[in-house]
Order: sequence, then structure tokens, then C-alpha cells
Amino acid sequence: MTMPNPARVARSFRRSFASYHSCATEQSRIAEDLAARLHRHGAPERFANAFEIGCGTGHLSHALEARFHFAKLTLNDLMPGAAQIAQSLGAEFLPGDVRVVPWPKAPDLIASASTVQWMEDPGALISRAVAALAPGGWLAVSGFGPDQYAELTALGSTANAPGLCPAQHLAQVAQMAGAEVFEAEESRQTLWFDSTAHVLRHLRETGVNGGAARVWTRRALRAFCEDYETQFGGTKGVPLTYHPVWIIARKPRA
Repeated sequence: MTMPNPARVARSFRRSFASYHSCATEQSRIAEDLAARLHRHGAPERFANAFEIGCGTGHLSHALEARFHFAKLTLNDLMPGAAQIAQSLGAEFLPGDVRVVPWPKAPDLIASASTVQWMEDPGALISRAVAALAPGGWLAVSGFGPDQYAELTALGSTANAPGLCPAQHLAQVAQMAGAEVFEAEESRQTLWFDSTAHVLRHLRETGVNGGAARVWTRRALRAFCEDYETQFGGTKGVPLTYHPVWIIARKPRA
């Protein structure tokens, strides 16, 4: 699958930036869980030089700050508004596409939550991250797997991200790059909504429909909503599947 137009993805997240933090409840839970797992696996309480990829509105940034101390913290994101998150945490802000901007040298932590799925090749980012880490440095990354938004995919939607992959794929790449993988897991969570219209509003308010190129007519939108509710609706409403995947790894000391 090719990567969606980066400008379209950026525009989608720019529109949703104000609503993302409160509406992206699953992404918030994933970020908290990732930071907690990193802590449980014995990561040090203090990092000299940490780098977060795709900080967004700060879900992971704040979860990490609650558990660790940082002599230097660099936050990256496509959205200029994320600079406010960096400023509030006393961190440096690195704006732009993480695939092309220069990274901090030899970080001892690289972390990212709910971002790598927007890369057409998440494995390439994992490989680069392991290579960039200082000896003994830690890697904590989450993305989404192939069942993400399974209901939308079943109805032919293109709203999904291009880099959906199993946790084991990320783990294999990390191991091939020389890291020791402590955990590579995935889960499936179902969010329930009153109607398909509420599902679409959720997607819009979280900006995760940046891959969608379809222009809706009223007739097409009505037909889509009816199909969604016919195929997936029930007594609890209509579902939307989340398929988070994550890895915790460490680069061996020299």
C-alpha cells in the first residue's frame, strides 16, 4: 500500500488538532500503557537524551514525564502546534517529517505512540531507530495492526493508514538491527458508537482519516451509513475496531 498524500494527512491532523487530545481516548490509553510497560521492563528512571517521534498533543509525552526524568528531551511532529507541548515540558521541538529531518545524536530513548502506521515502511523507521540509539538505549514504539478499523476496510474505505503491520514484524526488524526485544504484543479493542455518523465524527475529530481520498455525496454517505449499521450494528450500537501493536526493546551495550 502506498503512503497517503503527506499534505492530505497533515491537513487532516491540522483540522483535528484542537479536538484530538480529548477525543483520541484509545490513543491516550495506548500511550499510557506503552510508558508503563517501558517502566516495568526496567528502563532507567533518568534518560540523558530522549527523542519522541510524532508527539502530537502530548499523550505519550506526558505519560513518559510522569514516570521518567530527562536531562534532554526532543519532541518531533508534523504539526507546528505541537511546539506548545514541547514548551510546556521544557523540551526541544523538532518540526517536520521524521523521515527527512535530522535526528538528535545518540539518544538513549526513542519512543513513539500511534505514529509509525503512517509510514509506508514502519520497519525502516524501527531499523533506523535502533541504529541511532546510544549503546544500551531503549526503544518503545506502538502502532496499529492489520485489523485496525476492520469495519471500514470491509466496506471499501481508504481511511486507514498505510503501515499497518503485526507486532512481530516490528520485533523481527528490531532484532535484525541488533536490538534485544523484551516485548512484542498486540491487542484488539472495540469502541462502540450510537450510529455510523458518530463513527465518522470520531474519525474526523481524531484526524485519522487522512488516507481517505473519497468525496462523499449525500446519497453515497447515506448508503455507507446504512451498510455499516446493517453489517455491524447490534444492541450495543455500531463498533469500531482498534488493533494496537507495540514493542519494547533495548540496544546492547558496546
